[in-house]
Amino acid sequence: MKLSPAWLRDFVDLPIDYRRLADELTLAGVAVEGISGEGESTAYEMEITTNRPDAMNHYGVAREASALYDLPLKAIEPKLPAAQGKSDVTIDIQEPELCPRFTAREIRNATIKPSPSNIASRLQLLDQRPISNAVDATNYVLWESGKPTHVFDLDLLEGRRLVIRKAREGETLKTLDGVERKLTPEDLVVADAVKAVGLAGVMGGFDTMITEKTRNILIESAWWDPVTVRHMSKRHGLHTDASHRFERGADFESTVLSTNRVAELILTSGGGTLVGDVIDVVARKLDLAPVELDLREVYRILGEKLSTLEINRILTRLGFTLTAGSEDRYLVQIPSWRLDVEREIDIIEEIARLHGYDKFANTLPAYSGEVVEVADAQKDARLRSSLLALGYSETISLTFISKDDAKRFSTAAELDLENPISDEASVMRTSMVPGMLNMLAYNLNRGTDNVRLFEAGKVFEASGEKSVELKRIAMGATGNVNAEVVHGLAPGAAARPLSFFDLKGDVEQLLAPFAHWTFYFDSQTADYYHPGRSARAVMDGAMVAQFGQIHPEVAAARKLKQDVFVAEIYLDRLYQHDLEAVRYEPLPRFPAVERDFSFIFDDAVAFDKIRQAVDDLEIEELRSFAPVEIFRGDKVGAGKYSILMRAKLQSRERTLRDDEVAQWSAQITKALETLGGVQRA
Repeated sequence: MKLSPAWLRDFVDLPIDYRRLADELTLAGVAVEGISGEGESTAYEMEITTNRPDAMNHYGVAREASALYDLPLKAIEPKLPAAQGKSDVTIDIQEPELCPRFTAREIRNATIKPSPSNIASRLQLLDQRPISNAVDATNYVLWESGKPTHVFDLDLLEGRRLVIRKAREGETLKTLDGVERKLTPEDLVVADAVKAVGLAGVMGGFDTMITEKTRNILIESAWWDPVTVRHMSKRHGLHTDASHRFERGADFESTVLSTNRVAELILTSGGGTLVGDVIDVVARKLDLAPVELDLREVYRILGEKLSTLEINRILTRLGFTLTAGSEDRYLVQIPSWRLDVEREIDIIEEIARLHGYDKFANTLPAYSGEVVEVADAQKDARLRSSLLALGYSETISLTFISKDDAKRFSTAAELDLENPISDEASVMRTSMVPGMLNMLAYNLNRGTDNVRLFEAGKVFEASGEKSVELKRIAMGATGNVNAEVVHGLAPGAAARPLSFFDLKGDVEQLLAPFAHWTFYFDSQTADYYHPGRSARAVMDGAMVAQFGQIHPEVAAARKLKQDVFVAEIYLDRLYQHDLEAVRYEPLPRFPAVERDFSFIFDDAVAFDKIRQAVDDLEIEELRSFAPVEIFRGDKVGAGKYSILMRAKLQSRERTLRDDEVAQWSAQITKALETLGGVQRA
């Protein structure tokens, strides 16, 4: 948004040039991103944060300058002629929770014509197109004091009445942009005795707008519920200067002032008669609770003992009211335009930024003599370093997902957002998988075919009236195992597509450092994984990870162009296990003996069962037992596979004898035959 520094001088007698003012406002948290023009035509390009609607206008920024330079702030005081007669306009607020205050004022026999040059030129400087003196008066007040207002052609209002109500089912409203909009009972409207004449806080109606034929005008200024305005703005695809401010919280106490200011501008430029007193209907008071400020807490947080006079000066200039309490405590009354200030720390932030962050001495924080390590920091670091070493790059995705994804990728109860940014991000994520799939798809759609990513974060589940946050790690991989480098393939490596077993190996390496009694893999995974290329890891009876290729139907729905493999590690369960202590073992002095075992098994016999059967023999000298080759084909038979396994036997005390090795080999052979294996000749 643009603001004019020359306009600021209407309210504060600034003793400095515009460029220095821009720098010092930025340091105080009211950011000036750029400057254009010269002299009276200078314009600031402002970047005002969403929690500061009070600073989205000239008077609000002038208030900041007043506190920054300790200068008086001139009040906006409309000068109106004596009102004639009594207005017969009535206001009926039927939704006091959504519109606690509505203010109006009547002007008769006004002339609609172009605005005076001083009004038009200021609006043009802010890239606002002048329309007419009545409409421009509302825009001028918006940029002057930040309060959106609206003007109606009073003669076009049925029954000379305004009703604030919910829209009726099937009701329509043609807005000022000429679009016919279908309303629902979720919409809040300003209506006359017959029809809707405005979408509350968003845009006025076409049928009651000011034209050259208008003679009698009704000015309105209200306070609208921010959430309601936000929902209507999104539902109808209308983002206006008014909705932008009402969504963030307007000034409840400014309705009368802004109405009078618009009336003053219209009467000055277009003449007419002010009729009756201001109509101010307050259906519900909106009082901000005072906040207790402890000066000792101010000193503790800021690390510097500011004088009570300085603290009082800053807060008073900003519009806060301080009442002395006991000892170093004050009761601070929050001004009506600062809805963002709710806690003591918010007030301390105001003191710090207006005192000047650059004025605080550079000091190290106090050291109490004890370092407290973040819970599970060592485990987090171990996993992160292992993933980086395995070739995965760390990423961050949104913590929001769609309702469909929440149901598709998790059975947990989701947490709905009250004000979602879109339907695709309407609930807190219950699984890390959707975000990982989105990031993999993003890379694939941009020509990056070999991708390995991981993300460490939290998922969120509803648990009764409370929410639970659980730590997870998601891994995603697709493409080739050995990608091409500048001079061809990596030395000694042929490129091949990534497989389920590559991901399984990575998961095994991540889980290996954690102490456990039992550990195995099985195929009981979620239905969004490929049923034949997925597994879960179970440690001491609890699932700590599930992983595999994404189900082809899920991949097709997300338009993934190649096989994608994903793993999700449940850190809340894994971290119940300590890291294994690293122990040094000297290399054995005596030679190892290897024996191969070639067997045919049914497909139902997984290698996990084979290895467990061999481990149950408790052969102390058995150092490893691993598969070497697997073969399937006509020679083996349908539903079977041939596997070559290698046992490594070694003693740390002596050289093994042939008869010992033969005995242990016979035990292994018998154990494998007990599982249904048939030894190949």
